[in-house]
Amino acid sequence: MEKMLLKRLIALQVLDSRGNPTVFVEARAGEMEEFCGRSFVPSGASTGTFEAFELRDNDEKMYNGKSVLKAVENINTYINNKLVGVNIYEQSKIDNMLINLDGTPSKRNLGANAILGVSLAIANLAANTLNMPLYKYIGGINANTLPIPMMNILNGGRHSNNNLSIQEFMIVPNVSNEFSDNLRAGAEIYHSLKKVLKENGYYVGIGDEGGFAPNLKDEEEAIEAILKAIEDAGYVAWKEVSIALDVAASEMYNEAKKINEEGKYYFWKREALKTKEEFLQYYINLIKKYPISSIEDPFAEEDWEMFTALTEKVGNKVKIVGDDLFVTNLERLEKGIQRKAANSILIKPNQIGTLTETLETIKLAKSHGFETIISHRSGETEDTSIADIAVATGCQKIKSGAPCRTDRVAKYNRLLYIEKL
Repeated sequence: MEKMLLKRLIALQVLDSRGNPTVFVEARAGEMEEFCGRSFVPSGASTGTFEAFELRDNDEKMYNGKSVLKAVENINTYINNKLVGVNIYEQSKIDNMLINLDGTPSKRNLGANAILGVSLAIANLAANTLNMPLYKYIGGINANTLPIPMMNILNGGRHSNNNLSIQEFMIVPNVSNEFSDNLRAGAEIYHSLKKVLKENGYYVGIGDEGGFAPNLKDEEEAIEAILKAIEDAGYVAWKEVSIALDVAASEMYNEAKKINEEGKYYFWKREALKTKEEFLQYYINLIKKYPISSIEDPFAEEDWEMFTALTEKVGNKVKIVGDDLFVTNLERLEKGIQRKAANSILIKPNQIGTLTETLETIKLAKSHGFETIISHRSGETEDTSIADIAVATGCQKIKSGAPCRTDRVAKYNRLLYIEKL
């Protein structure tokens, strides 16, 4: 493959799906800059402590302190000056240059949002110069498996203003080997849930990720409503559709601290407190009662012992997913593998900062039998790169929220297109 040199990087401050600023990057190549690759960087509302650093300006006069003009300037000046002239086909070399230019483990100097924007823009640029889709550029001939959608159709926690402390109630439709069939099932159940909630007099406004956000009696009533929606849509729970939870338990752990209940978990929206052992039993009871196939972040991000305990007890039939626990970080994943603290990992490129690091984490997880789930963020954009990365790496599942809102649906539509290529 002949060299193709980077001509220029252009960054702008744009808005994400929550109306907060984020970073857009365009990378250009060719004598007349006739080739370009673009990326938009998402942002999380519920974030892990150990995620790579998202650089914001903290100027309260600009977007309530959330502007990203420093990150944009870093790209347009320093990073641009250092990378112009590099061979765009050398992705790992470019990503290592970005890491070294920053010089900190958490990418605090330049900002992980700046670094990821550049990394993905150059990957898209390289694919475009070869007239190749991104998933083929990254994955080659092995890029031929589409993920199963995990749809957050009922929102709680930090994603909503309702009274549910568990953050996400998801459906996992697996009605056939065709992505389009699974997507259709998910969309039909989503609309069925709206009808179920309305018939019972509940609010059907939506949360950050497109799911409904009603006030319910408790989390089990949320699961019961979803089961009714599955049945009404004509599908069979467990056989064709399972339920997945994202507990985001670090939030509950921190809320317990606020009321001086250190080391416990607090359903703060309905004032229910649980010890670690009670929380463990709570999950075991839920799994016995409902068709739950996956639980994400069931304990706090440093509660390794309880992650291990739950995986030991139910890991043979349920996926225990580390998100805040692992933050797409090789070192934390290696620790989790050693401690048998989970059997699945959520992959979010902006948690770590470069495409290369993302791919290395996926590779390590797969080599140890972990399920890999690529994921959006609560503050999303129209960028569909995660859909291509999922296909490129054979991720078993993709989280992109409810089949609602363009920022979520864009990823599903991209997978529909890939399926028909």
